[in-house]
Amino acid sequence: MATITKQLADTVTSVGVNAAYGAPVELDGTTIIPVACASYGFGAGEGGTESTGEGSGGGGGGFATPIGAYVTRNGTTRFEPNTIALLAVGIPFVWVAGRAISRVVRALKR
Repeated sequence: MATITKQLADTVTSVGVNAAYGAPVELDGTTIIPVACASYGFGAGEGGTESTGEGSGGGGGGFATPIGAYVTRNGTTRFEPNTIALLAVGIPFVWVAGRAISRVVRALKR
């Protein structure tokens, strides 16, 4: 089981940057490099009950969210964010920040 975990870890390590940055694409003199936020997780287990004497397990998963792209036009490179991804990340952040601020204000009123 340990060798499988090591193989998965080595694979993810070699993927690293390739998961976050896509291959450059040329389109009408413009170069586009897609950017994503990627996360992976893996786990493994071994053990079992005394009655069966067997046990093992493992699992893993990951996700990637496109957050934008680096766009090069006329020798100038800039990051252009993915508006939908920013909203998906921003709405929970604004909710948590608003909730925290309301609690601070409520605590200061006491």
